[in-house]
Amino acid sequence: MNAPRTDRGRLLLVFALAAAVTVFTATVPLLRDWFDLRVYHGAVNAWVHHGGRLYDYQVPGTAYGFTYPPFAAVAMLPMSLVGLHTAIAAALVLNLAALALVVHLLTDGTWRRHGWFGCAVGLCLLALYEPLRDTFSFGQVNILLLALVLTDARLLATGRERLAGVGIGLAAAIKLTPAVFIGLLLIARRWRAAAVASAVTAAATGLAAWVDPAASRFYWTDALWDTSRVGRLAYVSNQSLQGILARLGVMDRAVWAGAVLVVLGIWAWRARRAVAADDWPAAFALTGATACLVSPITWVHHLVWLLPAFAVLVRSGHARVAGVLYAVMCTSVVWLWFHDASGIDGFLGSNVYTWITLGLLLWLPVGQLRADALPLARSTSATATAPSRAAPETTPAVGHPGPLSRAPATGVARGAATGVACGPGRDLTRSPSSEPTGSTSPSAANPQSSSRRASS
Repeated sequence: MNAPRTDRGRLLLVFALAAAVTVFTATVPLLRDWFDLRVYHGAVNAWVHHGGRLYDYQVPGTAYGFTYPPFAAVAMLPMSLVGLHTAIAAALVLNLAALALVVHLLTDGTWRRHGWFGCAVGLCLLALYEPLRDTFSFGQVNILLLALVLTDARLLATGRERLAGVGIGLAAAIKLTPAVFIGLLLIARRWRAAAVASAVTAAATGLAAWVDPAASRFYWTDALWDTSRVGRLAYVSNQSLQGILARLGVMDRAVWAGAVLVVLGIWAWRARRAVAADDWPAAFALTGATACLVSPITWVHHLVWLLPAFAVLVRSGHARVAGVLYAVMCTSVVWLWFHDASGIDGFLGSNVYTWITLGLLLWLPVGQLRADALPLARSTSATATAPSRAAPETTPAVGHPGPLSRAPATGVARGAATGVACGPGRDLTRSPSSEPTGSTSPSAANPQSSSRRASS
């Protein structure tokens, strides 16, 4: 299908796409009413203004409270100075700014070539991606953390390693999942960047311990090890290896640990190949997918970490594959098995996002670049000298790796341009709303108890 040739036709198409996106988001997905942001705001306010212990707070009428490391609460202290509605507005602005940075990094700025029309179409497609919808609707921090990590990826890819590691370190101190990227730095033997990331994480964690020693002691000795605080492992939103096992009724931690070790082995092998090819976009994309798989709980909104993988698929000339997978992740299809994930259809359907994540880990192209891609902005270690007059002119090898985000304009959005599936209309708008982040059965109340459910 060709794009309209006139501005009027383009404007009509944009309006039509925006209307379709609006209808879709109003009928199929669940709107989360900034539930997690309410947890953050309430917990920080109780902590600062009411002398409460950070991990004791629960949203009124629910069993959900704060579950992030203490430094996350320190970073969120400005929330204690404003009301909830101001905090929601600020979160929307921050998330939009972070999304703009992520798109810029994943596309290497080539989105500019497509003007207002390409940007508008790209925004419509991004708005359909369920993990992004949930991140905004919950008031989550995932896209902010992704922006921090991808900033380090850009520094590494372009040879500017002096500050590399700061973003990963801050992200890991706010939420544990990005700590896997420190492992990537070690695999890549980027010792300085790994040391910077570890030092930043340790310093931020130490600052939080100084601010509230009791909260830090409770988190690192108790709350961290109790996944029930976050929610039920078998909840359909948990799209991790542990989620698959829990829905199968397999609760043996040894089985899960074995599966995690296998996935980590595959990741180490593939990430090492990507680094050897100087393909940092693929290395970071593989690490994001791995983090989602090995985490005990990976809610759907955590899957924003797959966006770099879609950009790599487009960059390597697999736009149709990216479009199909992206479209599936726009459908909210896993919620069809919210009540019952038994049987073959339940096993396949309720875990479909996990299957996509696993497929990306196993088959994401490494060290590949489309022949018609833009000229590469090489890293300093891979910059070639200009050909001399005496030597015949040669063209760069098609497979030569480049820096982060060799994707065409609009990155993931263009990768999804092959079509976005309309989500099924049955039973997707009501039941799950009673379980916004994962738990249905609150436990007995104990002060700052690890048995209390919390937001993710």
